[in-house]
Amino acid sequence: MPDTRELTMAEAIREALAEELSRDPTLFLMGEDIGRAGGVFNVTAGLQDEFGKDRVMDTPISEAGIAGLAVGAALTGMRPVVEIMFSDFLTLAMDQIVNQAAKLHYMTGGQARVPLVIRTGMGAGRGAAAQHSQSLQAWMAHIPGLKVVMPATPYDAKGLLKSAIRDDNPVIFLEDKMSYSLKGPVPGEDYTIPLGVADVKRTGRDVTLVATSSMVQVALSAAEVLAGEGVSAEVVDPRTLKPLDKEAILESVKKTGRAIVIDEGYLSYGVTAEIAAIIADEAFDYLDAPVKRIGGADVPVPMAPALEAATIPNRRQVVETARGLFGR
Repeated sequence: MPDTRELTMAEAIREALAEELSRDPTLFLMGEDIGRAGGVFNVTAGLQDEFGKDRVMDTPISEAGIAGLAVGAALTGMRPVVEIMFSDFLTLAMDQIVNQAAKLHYMTGGQARVPLVIRTGMGAGRGAAAQHSQSLQAWMAHIPGLKVVMPATPYDAKGLLKSAIRDDNPVIFLEDKMSYSLKGPVPGEDYTIPLGVADVKRTGRDVTLVATSSMVQVALSAAEVLAGEGVSAEVVDPRTLKPLDKEAILESVKKTGRAIVIDEGYLSYGVTAEIAAIIADEAFDYLDAPVKRIGGADVPVPMAPALEAATIPNRRQVVETARGLFGR
């Protein structure tokens, strides 16, 4: 593809923001330390110098206030993109997100719209402990009126973020903190990826690995190991949880007859349970083995590296679970 570069996910996200700021004068960014400091993960570095303080705004430390201001701005015709440092801090803005942004279109009979994007870092692996390491996507996906996006590659991150910004609904855009340095090819020209369209990251015939966000890389790594054992694994990345591309997931499972769902969120009552239920309900006659789930351990994320690593789904778990589906 012409003009394709190798970018990190952080660089791809920054490029999407810069291009959309240039394209749409109603767009502005706001968040804690996103201006002069460039954000806690340096994703917005340089954007305030390029676009000014009126369009890349540092805010006080008040997630509820940030989200409330953004909802109000969206209602009056602006397109705010909010950065919440860690997804754990979404809990501080739940009324604004869940009871205001998600519901106002419905409660006004379609007269109001809330074109708001909330970007936030999720996931463990950085030793940030229990209050800065959670993956709370299931909370967000549980709420009607919110769209939930989870990119796994730089290419997907740029295209999905552009679609999220141009959408007239509130979108929660979850960026795995351990993936910011992940590199991949990204076209230089303008492009978007539709929300609600999954991507088959690897084709296979024996087992389907449905994986989200950074777990896509875990699944791809496991698929390589399984290939050496004669098991052909297909890796399906939903890319968005809401809307969810059920058809793509079901099509893959109907072909392979076996499924493992992998998500870093807590295993109980989470994303893996929802997707597994869909597979069991709508592809039961095609299954040759029970649907298996792999998720984050149901404990507060530890700070100690060895303990933290034990709570995050890994390649070994996926490989061993897949082996079990074949009686190995």
